[in-house]
Amino acid sequence: MRNSSDSPATPWWRDAVIYQIYIRSFADGDGDGMGDIEGIRSRLPYLRELGIDAIWITPWYVSPQADAGYDVADFRDIDPRFGTLAEAEKLITEAHEHDIRVIPDIVPNHTSDQHEWFRAALAAGPASAERARYVFRPGRGEHGEYPPNNWVSRFGGPAWTRVTEPDGTPGEWYLHLFAPEQPDLNWDHPEVRAEFEDILRFWFDRGVDGFRIDVAHGLVKDAELPDAISSDNTRGYPDGQHPHWDRDEVHEIYRRWRAIAEEYPGERKFVAEAGADSPHRLANYVRPEGLHTAFNFEFLRCGWDARELRETIESTTSTLGRVGAPSTWVLSNHDVMRHLSRYGRPQHKWEAGENYRAEGPVDLKLGTRRARAAALLMLSLPGGAYVYQGEELGLPEVEDIPDRFLQDPIWERTGHTERGRDGCRVPLPWSGSRPPFGFGPSEAVEPWLPQPDDWAEHTVEHQRGRPGSMLELYRSALGIRREHPALGEGDLVWNDSPEGVLSFSRTPGFGCVVNLSTEPCELPEHERVLLASGELDGSALPPDTAVWLAL
Repeated sequence: MRNSSDSPATPWWRDAVIYQIYIRSFADGDGDGMGDIEGIRSRLPYLRELGIDAIWITPWYVSPQADAGYDVADFRDIDPRFGTLAEAEKLITEAHEHDIRVIPDIVPNHTSDQHEWFRAALAAGPASAERARYVFRPGRGEHGEYPPNNWVSRFGGPAWTRVTEPDGTPGEWYLHLFAPEQPDLNWDHPEVRAEFEDILRFWFDRGVDGFRIDVAHGLVKDAELPDAISSDNTRGYPDGQHPHWDRDEVHEIYRRWRAIAEEYPGERKFVAEAGADSPHRLANYVRPEGLHTAFNFEFLRCGWDARELRETIESTTSTLGRVGAPSTWVLSNHDVMRHLSRYGRPQHKWEAGENYRAEGPVDLKLGTRRARAAALLMLSLPGGAYVYQGEELGLPEVEDIPDRFLQDPIWERTGHTERGRDGCRVPLPWSGSRPPFGFGPSEAVEPWLPQPDDWAEHTVEHQRGRPGSMLELYRSALGIRREHPALGEGDLVWNDSPEGVLSFSRTPGFGCVVNLSTEPCELPEHERVLLASGELDGSALPPDTAVWLAL
């Protein structure tokens, strides 16, 4: 474990570096072209050498895969595409032997339309106990032909689908804030709450170290189901009053979940995917009686701009600090364009609830320089951090996947106007000079998404041990972070610096300087350079470069 977590008084999760595994695309162990549990097991030595503390695994449960596993049909079993429950238990045991904790996803906002509860709801008909577990309502209009309200799906189109009743007539509508195959649960129903508490215990009993909570801000809906000013975000509403996002009542659920986690030894933890529109609202999720941590999407949404980044760092650390929670930092994940490709474009910040939209052509060399510097910035900030698989290899977004391969439901739901998230989900390159780059045991099997032909220089095999590679930068940074007493939780003091430059110190004896300007800047006095994201020019730091200093 990390140096700053050696004290038993400091829980491991307060400053852990957690590696996100998008299970379909990490490593294929059985040769079918899709990542799986055996693939993860085979790469545990790689993850240990990388220097991370835990892995977050995207949904591995039984699922029709309408939304890459986020449409769950059985929360207590593993999808055969990914392995078996016995293999999952073996992975948990082996990861712990490598000193790596395991955090699976949990998806409480909705189920699959193939879940036994939803199938029973369709068969039972209106006003049934089975339908009460979901959000079914009569439609508007003389014959119920219009949706109950104006809410829209995050994947495009209306958030309601009309069902055909058991007698064959057009019937009620059910709510799905995402795809129609993902009906929303009714969290006012006691059976729903009891079911998920039992699911938590099922996996805690098998040794998992916590959960990442999908759509943590979306569980509770206004019982009146009023029309929304905006279904994408909470702007225009008083705090906690949006009809289905970030309502205050959700915290009652998480207080109970926190109590369940504390029944188990080993400091089990939750991290919330909470779409709060301010650090103040985010802090509500991580109060002492609530969840442990939450993703900091404000940091991810910042452009390559020193003022924006500093304001976000200051507001996040101060606001979360007031409730005793650590900050977490993240640059990319499976839902947004990879930051290397974002940083290689004209910069803009997008708002909470909005999707990132690329503007202008991408300069991958510029994006790579900035991504290297951003990695050092993120890993030197107080609190924890998340690394999305492949960012340590410098992978760009794949923006030219042929249309016939696209699988994200956003592609279909928007009438082929938005390409969706497949570009950040392309399977990792491990070795070799051509696809599938060692993704699976057979070179003859194509991965579920095609890899670019020019990824040979991005493979682990090509970068391992190569000075200056992105992989070695991450390994070096994570090694220093693990050993240096200033890193992890602790203080941060800003230093005077030119416009466009971030410079701060951490106690004891650590400094970080990031040059986001267009001109070189002079480094402060220091004993030695610990690590730099690029070549230094004497005592000057070039633009789009970061450096760690021993002070």
